Amino acid sequence: MRTVGVVTVARSDYGIYIPVLRAIQKDPRLKLRLIAAGMHLSPEFGFTLDMIRRDGFPVADCVEMLLSSDTPLGVAKSMGLGVAGFAESYSRSRPDILLALGDRFEMHSAVLAALPFKIPVAHIHGGELTFGAIDDALRHSITKLSHLHFAATREYADRIVQLGEEPWRVVVSGAPGLDHLSSIEFLDREELERRFSLSLPEPPLVATFHPVTLEFEDTERHISELLAALDSVRVPIVFTMPNADTGGRLALRHVLEFVRTHPHAFYVENLGTQAYFSLMKIAAAMVGNSSSGIIEAASFQLPVVNVGNRQAGRVRGRNVIDVEPSRAAIEAGLGAALGRPFRDSLAGLENPYGSGRASEIIVGRIAEEPLGDRLIVKRFHDAPRGKRP
Repeated sequence: MRTVGVVTVARSDYGIYIPVLRAIQKDPRLKLRLIAAGMHLSPEFGFTLDMIRRDGFPVADCVEMLLSSDTPLGVAKSMGLGVAGFAESYSRSRPDILLALGDRFEMHSAVLAALPFKIPVAHIHGGELTFGAIDDALRHSITKLSHLHFAATREYADRIVQLGEEPWRVVVSGAPGLDHLSSIEFLDREELERRFSLSLPEPPLVATFHPVTLEFEDTERHISELLAALDSVRVPIVFTMPNADTGGRLALRHVLEFVRTHPHAFYVENLGTQAYFSLMKIAAAMVGNSSSGIIEAASFQLPVVNVGNRQAGRVRGRNVIDVEPSRAAIEAGLGAALGRPFRDSLAGLENPYGSGRASEIIVGRIAEEPLGDRLIVKRFHDAPRGKRP
C-alpha cells in the first residue's frame, strides 16, 4: 500500500481537495496521510482543523507555522517556520508521495522541505498565472520542485512543459473543485439563512477580497474602493474571510466595519464547501478577486466582477467581468453583472476548467506511477530550437 501525504494549509485548498481525498480513501492501493498546517490551526481564521475532522478525514500530523502578523517580515518568517515544521513531520513519517495544491506560501514551504528527503511531489493547479500576487512565483517554484503535474487546462499544461518539465510528467486533469458538483447535496436558501444567521430575501451578492500581494501597499485603497462601490448595492451581500496574506487583517477590519453599518451585509468566517457552493448556486453574482470566481463560478453560469490584478493571467469564462480597483469601475461592473441581459447571455456556458473527473484522473496516476529513479531524477525538457526566444 502506497502512503500519499496530502498537505492542506487553508480552507480554500481543502475545499478543492475533498473529492481527491475521498478517492484516495476508496482506493485499496493507497493510504491517506493528511497533514494540516497554516490557517487550519489558527483560531483567527476559524480553526478549520475541526471541520476537516468532522468531514471524516483523520489528520495524521499538524504543522504550526503562522505568526500572528501579516507584514512582509511576518510572512517570510512563517515560511521559514513552515520549512522546519514540515521537515520534522517528514522525518517522523515519510510519505511515499506528497500531494500539493496551488500556490500558497505555506504550501511552498511543505514542498521545499520535501526536497532533501527525496519525496516525489505531485502538484495540482500548476502552470497558471496570477500577475498581481506573489503566488505566481511560488506556483512556478512548486512546479520545479514537483515530479508529477495535474494541470486544469491544456494551456496550463503547455506552460508547465515550457518551464522545462518533461511532457510525460504532465496530465490535463481539469480542476478537482468541480468534482463536487455531481455529488454535493445543495442547501436551500432557508437552510443557509438558519445555519449562518443570514437574511436573504433575494439572491445575494457573494463578496471575497484578498490583498493583491504584489501591490500590498495599496490594500487599504483597494478595499475602500470596493466597499464604496458596494455601498450603493441593495441586494444582500455575504462576505467571506480574506486569506492570511500581507494586509489581510487590514482588509478584514474594513469588511467588518462595513457589515456593522449595513444591515443587509453579512460576514461568514467559514462557510465550508457545501454551504459555499450552495450560496453560489442561489447568488445573483460574485464580486472581489477570489480564484473561485474564475474557476468554479462558470459551472453555475454565475456572473463575476473580478476586481484588480490578483487573478490577472488566468483562463476565464465569459461570465467574468474584469474591472480596475476603482469605485466607478466596480459599480459599472456590478451594474452589468446584476442585470438580467448579462445573466441570460450565460445560458449554456461551459466551464473551461473541465467537467468533473479530475479526482479520478489524479488518484489513478498517483496509484500507478512507479516511484523509482525515473520519477525522482528530473531532466530539463528543452523547447525545440525553432520555438526558443
